[in-house]
Amino acid sequence: MARFDLGCIVATPGALEAMEANQTSPYEFLRRHSAGDWGELEREDKAENDWALVRGLRILSAYSMPDLTRIWVITEADRSATTILLPEEY
Repeated sequence: MARFDLGCIVATPGALEAMEANQTSPYEFLRRHSAGDWGELEREDKAENDWALVRGLRILSAYSMPDLTRIWVITEADRSATTILLPEEY
């Protein structure tokens, strides 16, 4: 169940290419992110996301795909947009 609104969902070309190469759907990452499963972050970063959720700040999750490519999902503070991207595209 979603804990916050994702807004407009977009993905970078690199993230789309990586997900296609891994036969991975963006919907699984979006489902986990919106449910508060922040993925592969340090405990402090997960706590920061929990704080951001309450305070209306930007939220970042990180996940690994089958080939170990990392992908980030970032929701803006105003919840107007969520972007799926590779860390190097930030």
